[in-house]
Amino acid sequence: MIKIVNLYKRYHNHHGSDWVLRDINLTIPRNVSVGLVGRNGAGKSTLLRLIGGMDSPDKGAISRQCRVSWPIGLGGGFQGSMTGRQNVKFVARIHNHSGDTHKIISQVEEFAEIGEAFDEPVKTYSSGMRARLQFGLSLAFDFDVYLSDEATAVGDRAFKAKAKQAFADRVSKASLIMVSHGEGILKEMCQAGIFLDKGKAAWYDDIHDAIKAYHSAYRISSPAKKQKAAKPKAARKPAAQGKTDSPSPIATNRKEIKRIQDQIAPLKEQLAALPKDAEQAESRQSLEAEIASLRKKIRVHRDIIKQLNSLEENDSEEPNKELRTEEPEKAEQPKPAPSAPQAPTQ
Repeated sequence: MIKIVNLYKRYHNHHGSDWVLRDINLTIPRNVSVGLVGRNGAGKSTLLRLIGGMDSPDKGAISRQCRVSWPIGLGGGFQGSMTGRQNVKFVARIHNHSGDTHKIISQVEEFAEIGEAFDEPVKTYSSGMRARLQFGLSLAFDFDVYLSDEATAVGDRAFKAKAKQAFADRVSKASLIMVSHGEGILKEMCQAGIFLDKGKAAWYDDIHDAIKAYHSAYRISSPAKKQKAAKPKAARKPAAQGKTDSPSPIATNRKEIKRIQDQIAPLKEQLAALPKDAEQAESRQSLEAEIASLRKKIRVHRDIIKQLNSLEENDSEEPNKELRTEEPEKAEQPKPAPSAPQAPTQ
């Protein structure tokens, strides 16, 4: 069981210091998996860090009557100058697993799937690689409660499926406290929910009720309602033989921009949750570099869209130019006949 009593938390900065979490009182029972829902900046990652002991409250207390993992997916907690292998070995010794260190290292290396980077300094890792390493390291130990911050959103489709299955296997023996922007996985993995809004936290015995409260507070329509309210589309004309109805290059680039923006959103939330101190400087730099790289990709796609639009405009003007060049020449007007010379006057 995890008990949170009169908890307050804020981060001091030059913009002011509003409470991120204010007077939180919660009791999370054993063997109940919980999903945290709320807008970006509502304090979901902050609460997860506090529960995991990676941060301390300004007021109040958290008592843990169980073994709790560190938050998987936040990307912090490693010594940057040490390699992935050395970090795993160090953590294994801290948890009194010196006897089976080699087994744990092998298990983490296989699960993380980061290749030769496992023997490179962690400070050279992207946030995704750090999350993979954290995920594998967390699963190498038996905890009563696992904490996940967008951990299942890391990596390619195969790794996401692998991470999801690993969590499902663990939930059968332990419980989970999870932050995710994917409501589907929250409904699948969690029974109860906590809705965080304006510094306050509300407990719901059913995760579906927590998500409904979140939707209601911010007037978010569910996918089912949107589909029902959508106007029927006109029947599409059959495509000509030999032609495929593939998306245009402009639509493809816009779709790619949307996908990259979806990647940036959780990274910005992680960055906002990190305290601005020397210990988290490397983590902040890594997140800022990854966000900057993704924003650069967005600019590239926007430039491509701009060029494609310009080409389309030129193509539409081309027929008009042809019409102008093909206009018939005006027939020459006959010249007036020269007048007869007048006789000279005497």
